[in-house]
Amino acid sequence: MRRSLLSLASVMALAACTTAGPATGQESADSPSRSASFVVVGDTGYIPSYERFDDDEGPMKTIGEYMALMQEDWLERNPDMEGFRPTPWVFESALGSYMEASGMWPVARAADEICRRDGCDFAAMVGDNIYPDGATLGADGISDERRFQDMLNAPYGKLGEGVENFTIYTMMGNHDWHISRAATEAQLKYLQDHPNFTMPDYFYSAVPAGMDGFVEIFVIDTEMLLASTTVYEDNLDSQGREARTEELDTWPDFVAPQTEAEKNMVGWLRDSLAASDAKWKIVMGHHAVWSGGGSKFEKAHSLRALYMDALCDYADVYISGDDHMTEVYSDTCNMDDRPELPTLVAGAGSKYRPLHKLFHANQLANNPNLKNYYSRGSDWGFLKLDLTEDQLLVNIYSAGTDMEGRPIDEGQVSFERRSQFAK
Repeated sequence: MRRSLLSLASVMALAACTTAGPATGQESADSPSRSASFVVVGDTGYIPSYERFDDDEGPMKTIGEYMALMQEDWLERNPDMEGFRPTPWVFESALGSYMEASGMWPVARAADEICRRDGCDFAAMVGDNIYPDGATLGADGISDERRFQDMLNAPYGKLGEGVENFTIYTMMGNHDWHISRAATEAQLKYLQDHPNFTMPDYFYSAVPAGMDGFVEIFVIDTEMLLASTTVYEDNLDSQGREARTEELDTWPDFVAPQTEAEKNMVGWLRDSLAASDAKWKIVMGHHAVWSGGGSKFEKAHSLRALYMDALCDYADVYISGDDHMTEVYSDTCNMDDRPELPTLVAGAGSKYRPLHKLFHANQLANNPNLKNYYSRGSDWGFLKLDLTEDQLLVNIYSAGTDMEGRPIDEGQVSFERRSQFAK
């Protein structure tokens, strides 16, 4: 069931099988086949002026100091400087420092252009909506109202403008959980009240307007799940091989599940997927189950242990962010009678990091169930998904580093609908 990057001719042939114009998810006498399209952005909420230096850090007063830090970060993931691509920089006067530029606006504008040009029925934002600490209830002297305006409403408050019932399905990421449960709930309430976002709870299911029986979305809070289980600290040897120590990652108590429903999130996911009558069952969580940055793999181990079996049994695709790259993987789930499970990473919505080439190669070599179709670090980007009756087309876009916010087509990958083969 291997899929590959499609040629333009293949994409045009696929498009000919769907209705012309923006997707609506509606059936008609002239077009009995249903379709849906949506963009996915993740880790969108970085603005340099909101950053704060740790006690052991200080401002980077020269471009040379900034570039030295970029080179150090690169060499942590690469054996040499070949292909070195630093994040563009800005001088942030509020901090007196050169800082990484944000891709928030380039990605938001590029996603908006794609939706206006090709049509989107809805969108998804896969967490870390607000850097560095989510909402703070004003504890740092900056009002949450300002944060919400700058990082949510301004870039994404009008995405999908003109499309009836358009919404952005949202979730929390690890940075959104930094301060307190009360602070995180302040962001939750904002997203619930804003007309362009949907987030009824920390985890939920939803059927986009007009898509009953066709698409159902299942959102889980992976930060909460990680706080409820054992997670080891990430550690690699000099060859990019996993070298587990006994050091454990930890979370504040307020992040851990509090209610019986939260404690049963994985059971809820399995039961809800099993009960769904939708053709397309789309699961979304902030953290990836597979990614290539080399600093998220222990979290992925823990999450796969919690809910990978539910994904393999019932889901058609898993979508995440967190690792600041754009990636397309699939997992065979060791099921010979089912298509592979696409696992997508859209975490480059405002920050990016290099691909860890040695780790990435080792991960693929050590997991024969895993396939990689696209992995791009050191660039801002997002995904657009097109669903037809039995096929998923993943469209990969970068936003470039020229700050113009124009989408750059990086290719497409197609997958079969898995749930049609469920027993």
